[in-house]
Amino acid sequence: MNKAARSVAKDKPKPQGPVQRGIERFVRALHERNSSPHTVKAYATDLGVFSGYVGPARWEDIDHVRIRSFLSHLYDRGLSKTSVARSLAALRSLYKWLGREGVVQQNPAKLVSTPKLPKKLPRVPTIEELNQVLDTEMPDAASFPERDRVIFEMLYGCGIRNSELVGIDLEDIHWTREAILVRGKGKKQRLVPFGDAAAEAVQAYLPRRQAILNERKKSSQALLVNQRGTRLTTRSVGRIVKAIAVSRGLPSDVHPHTLRHAFGTHMLEEGADLRAIQELLGHERLSTTQRYTQLSTAKVMQVYDETHPRAK
Repeated sequence: MNKAARSVAKDKPKPQGPVQRGIERFVRALHERNSSPHTVKAYATDLGVFSGYVGPARWEDIDHVRIRSFLSHLYDRGLSKTSVARSLAALRSLYKWLGREGVVQQNPAKLVSTPKLPKKLPRVPTIEELNQVLDTEMPDAASFPERDRVIFEMLYGCGIRNSELVGIDLEDIHWTREAILVRGKGKKQRLVPFGDAAAEAVQAYLPRRQAILNERKKSSQALLVNQRGTRLTTRSVGRIVKAIAVSRGLPSDVHPHTLRHAFGTHMLEEGADLRAIQELLGHERLSTTQRYTQLSTAKVMQVYDETHPRAK
């Protein structure tokens, strides 16, 4: 085969097998039902690896033994138990959808056990530690102090997700109702109350925000913008939170979701109803919110161990 012929053969797309076609239809269905972009991306990535592993196999050729072999393949590639468990969850969702579509009759992924994950509760900063950050001037690590204070007040004061925070537009702030319209997972919307501290931080930030937009000759509906006048990204928020937290003596593993955990944990410690916390956090299942009960129990056990005479 000459060089030109080899080039044509190389460029010619490989024929897709039934598994790859099914996965592509499933991913389109996820988009159509407004699933979280992060979920869609993760499922598409994990299932793409599965498609590459099984190749041109037919659905009826894939059983639970083949799926277990795929998980072993992931371990051999160095993936963690958490990553392997996520891949299995993606496969189960895929097969569930294929069953509804009449493509398969059984879900072999249900016969495969989920990898046992260590029950690791995140370390949540105390109320005092976060007040130390919020009740003082923003540190030198804050490149845009007014905006960075808004980030902390929103994440901790409202308990919203990082993706929800960067998605807030000016029109989403309902000043008279003292609430913010937040777009959560699956495009679900909810109103989240915000307190005086968050409101004051936003009002102090807005003139600086407008000055940057005027300087850059730009317009934006985004509440949070960077120095270039464009919407802030979740990655940037993560860097900002970590830099400020570390400069205030908090652990280096603090990230935006840590502040959301702190919101739920501290409200529970102060006597808030679990159902109310579920509504504020936008959890679909109460079982997800009940994790904060575990966090609070861990705090109680720590206090007991440190203070009770018979525990020493």
